[in-house]
Amino acid sequence: DIVEKSEQKAKAEVELVQTKEAKEAVMLELEQLSNFNAELHQSCDFVMKNFELRQTARDEEVEALRQAKAILSGAKFEEFLQQA
Repeated sequence: DIVEKSEQKAKAEVELVQTKEAKEAVMLELEQLSNFNAELHQSCDFVMKNFELRQTARDEEVEALRQAKAILSGAKFEEFLQQA
């Protein structure tokens, strides 16, 4: 009877150690996920905060490219070549 209870106690202690180690691993993973979540949140906040500014800049850039294309499409390169 005492031998059985000693074996059960030893098994329970091993299980306790394994469970504590598993808990520590899970807690570490949760902390890492929490840090990753905070980084993502900060990144998303930055994108959302600057979205309109970036969108306006892209629209201006596209318009400038359209104007440049229109100018170059209508340009007479012979005049440039004669001046050189």
